[in-house]
Amino acid sequence: MKASLFFCKNQAFTARRILTCCLLLCTTATWLCAQSPSAETRSAQPPGGAASVRAGGNWRVFDAEDKMTAVRRVTFELLSDNAPAENDGFQYKIAFTCEKGKLKYSEFTPGKRLGPPDHPGFWGQPKMEVTVRVDNSHNDRGWNWEGDSLSVDKGTIRELIGAQIFKIEFLGRRGPQIAEFSPGGLDLTRVSQACGLAPKQP
Repeated sequence: MKASLFFCKNQAFTARRILTCCLLLCTTATWLCAQSPSAETRSAQPPGGAASVRAGGNWRVFDAEDKMTAVRRVTFELLSDNAPAENDGFQYKIAFTCEKGKLKYSEFTPGKRLGPPDHPGFWGQPKMEVTVRVDNSHNDRGWNWEGDSLSVDKGTIRELIGAQIFKIEFLGRRGPQIAEFSPGGLDLTRVSQACGLAPKQP
């Protein structure tokens, strides 16, 4: 009889412990999700907390200094002329960041999660084939897939900064989509000083 009572109490204690652990896990998961900004929120935040200023045409530039390393970081950002209805008004965005006078990284952000990658890169990294139109020419590019953004190659950035018309056809979650940009008017002297980049014809 005593053994049975002990067993029942033990079962109740174990069940309480399991329930408590589950509640803790759910609470932690909810908190982590709340702390992790969505693609839309991350894209809306200025790099390094810097305020943006106009850089010519539709371009904005964020100029900031890293608090730990004191490295100057300059980000040029261009929003699209169009946005799909499911983006809740958030536009597509293309941006490139420079440090120490050189291009550090560049990316295209659709504002919603992309479709799946369609082929692996040389090192096995996921990539997506996109079609890029620069003024009156167009060609295919393979960009590294980051889930909610695509890494843009340096050659494309050089074509972009000298273009008047720039479009990207990519695979969204609901099929092919086209992001349309008007990059004309960018202050190329500022880009040259911050990034060492010059325009290139496609």
